[in-house]
Amino acid sequence: MDLRPHARLHRHQRGLPLLTADIEPSHDPLAAPAFEPLRTERLTIRPLRAEDAADLHRLVNDWEVAKTLARVPFPYPRDLADEWIASTRDQMAEGRAWHLAIVGEEAEREVLVGCVGLTLDAERKEAELGYWIGRRFWGHGVGPEAAGRMARWALANLGIEKLVASALIENARSQAVLRRIGFREVGEGARDFLSRGGAMPVLLFEMTRADLPAAAPPAAPAGPAEPPADGKRIVLVSAVALIDPDGRVLLARRPEGKALAGLWEFPGGKVHPGETPEAALIRELKEELAIDVAESCLAPFAFASHGYEAFHLLMPLYLCRRWSGTPTAVEGQTLAWVRPQKLAEYPMPPADKPLVALLRDFL
Repeated sequence: MDLRPHARLHRHQRGLPLLTADIEPSHDPLAAPAFEPLRTERLTIRPLRAEDAADLHRLVNDWEVAKTLARVPFPYPRDLADEWIASTRDQMAEGRAWHLAIVGEEAEREVLVGCVGLTLDAERKEAELGYWIGRRFWGHGVGPEAAGRMARWALANLGIEKLVASALIENARSQAVLRRIGFREVGEGARDFLSRGGAMPVLLFEMTRADLPAAAPPAAPAGPAEPPADGKRIVLVSAVALIDPDGRVLLARRPEGKALAGLWEFPGGKVHPGETPEAALIRELKEELAIDVAESCLAPFAFASHGYEAFHLLMPLYLCRRWSGTPTAVEGQTLAWVRPQKLAEYPMPPADKPLVALLRDFL
């Protein structure tokens, strides 16, 4: 199989919102969006199809693969592949689990490489990540490429607080993949393995947004050569609570690939050198939401002060009830109009959280 990059796998849909901007107040902040195929440099992650059954059976009905998977029997019956693929569609439609095909390209045709999956635990606000790769494709870096892409999608779109995973203590290869994509070892346990006929010792892993390479807060802009005594610069960010005629507040969900992806926030952005907070906010709203706001329509309301590891954030929050245009997700973020009493249900960055109670009481 040729695992070099292919031009047809670079069709990213930039700037398209995952949900419409005018969400009803009953919108669930933990609800997952409709799944669209994910693409990496070499791979596509898509829903399984009935026609994948024969290839799936051929790849997973291999002792070297099956012995590492808790829920896979060995031998693996051929008709089980058909039944399992059909069940994945129902689970995805219900938002309970996403079991997906990892496909690449060989001789200009699509080839099944393995599978990657997520099982949601809404009560715990976590999801379990699992994957397997056909033995023929081992050693090509497919595991970290596919599992890492799925982990980033999950943390950005499922409203969860963490991912969990496990690997057999004897499976050093899988442990290395999990560590490579950002998982941390948190202990040991045991799981029943159908292929082994009983419980086996495993290492347990977890990952939060803070473990993702892109999850660190953005770097502070250039400033004075000498930092403050505590070693942290002050970063000024301007934010706004846009309030519609029904009294709802607009929140934006940070898209995959950005710091703190998956968390909801008040629209806004960094204040550039030489800008006032109001000018920066007007610029950001134009760039991110395609709306025009006059400075006279921005009313100072409150501010947040929060210390991140690398810098200290100062964020004034403005109120705005009048603007020109319709808020549109220009940068791929998800938008939601939220009743004030439901703002606390939306997971937010630590800097935004203290503002929610103030805003709710005021509105």
